[in-house]
Amino acid sequence: MTAFRYRALDADGQESNGVVEADTARAARGLLRERGLFPLDVAGVTQAGGSRFARRRRLSDSDLTLVTRQWSTLLSSGLTVEQALAALIEQSETETQRQLLAGVRSEVLAGYSLRAALDRFPHAFPPIYRASVAAGEKSGELPTVMNQLADYLERANGLRQKTLQALLYPAIVAVVALLVVIGLMTYVVPQVVTVFQQGKQALPWLTRALIATSDLLRNWGWLLLLAGVAAAIAGRFALRSTAVRRQWHRRLLSLPVIGRHLRTLDATRFGSTLSILAGSGVPLLSALDAGRQVISLLPLGDAVAVAADRVREGQPLSRALGASRQFPPLMVHMIANGEATGRLGEMLDRAARLQQQELENRTAALTALLEPLLLLLMGGMVLLIVLAVMQPIIEINTLLK
Repeated sequence: MTAFRYRALDADGQESNGVVEADTARAARGLLRERGLFPLDVAGVTQAGGSRFARRRRLSDSDLTLVTRQWSTLLSSGLTVEQALAALIEQSETETQRQLLAGVRSEVLAGYSLRAALDRFPHAFPPIYRASVAAGEKSGELPTVMNQLADYLERANGLRQKTLQALLYPAIVAVVALLVVIGLMTYVVPQVVTVFQQGKQALPWLTRALIATSDLLRNWGWLLLLAGVAAAIAGRFALRSTAVRRQWHRRLLSLPVIGRHLRTLDATRFGSTLSILAGSGVPLLSALDAGRQVISLLPLGDAVAVAADRVREGQPLSRALGASRQFPPLMVHMIANGEATGRLGEMLDRAARLQQQELENRTAALTALLEPLLLLLMGGMVLLIVLAVMQPIIEINTLLK
């Protein structure tokens, strides 16, 4: 059977849409009529329009994790891939998810392997996902591989959510502080300093600097904002160049705190990816190529590419990665232990978990320091504004006495 995307009217004239499976489009229309619907449009999901529409869609991280966990459970219970996909389609709550799964099932029913079917939807299923599924199909351990994938996606999604939650409060504090300072400088300060400007006494340098800054923001603030937006857009276009992006990544990695954090984050992704693929029976060179695709920093990606060439020449992976000095020493030592004991996948998984725990601890420590620093910075700026306003008043009172 083939999946068909439809638009139809019910008995009340309300329009509905969804996905139905049938052998032909005519059979799909007949099935809709049996359900009391009047079909307006019926098109195969794998046809040109529906295919392009579905293939551009992607699932959210939480949806992909949930689908993978359910898929693994269904396969472990003895269902075939086609039966599991049919159950997932019925379970889907969103139209996007339903169309994607129906498209995958149609490709499988057409005779393609599950890996080939997933390749038709690259935006929804990342490279590590498709590579792991291919390894599971070859080894006959697809339910186990899908369960490992679900664990990996849960850890990655959990780390991302914890990082965003940790940075949410400091970001709100920073935005509020910026808005307060801008409001003081553009509205409150001009009204207060007008009294001082009408006088003939010389103003303190702090007050003169405050007045100049306030005038700059009120008269040229829009231009500064446009310049900032233009600089951001120019930087985004410049980072499209591989050479510029590589140089920028090197600068980031050289920073004292941020560099180590970003390096550990990429090492965690790389270790998790490599552990799943190596544990699923994927050849090491293929696993290294897939692992390089999840690395965001170019210097680390280049190090993996060089390490892959050395592994191809017969060098151990631990020595090849250690020579680049781009990855944490703990990970390199655990890879060496895994190679020596024949438990590379297990050691990589342990290394990835340790790196993730380090990331979570460092993120918590950094955010704990960032919050009071932002408050101190905001208080310091407000204090400077108050001092700049109060100094002329104090001098006037002194002269009157």
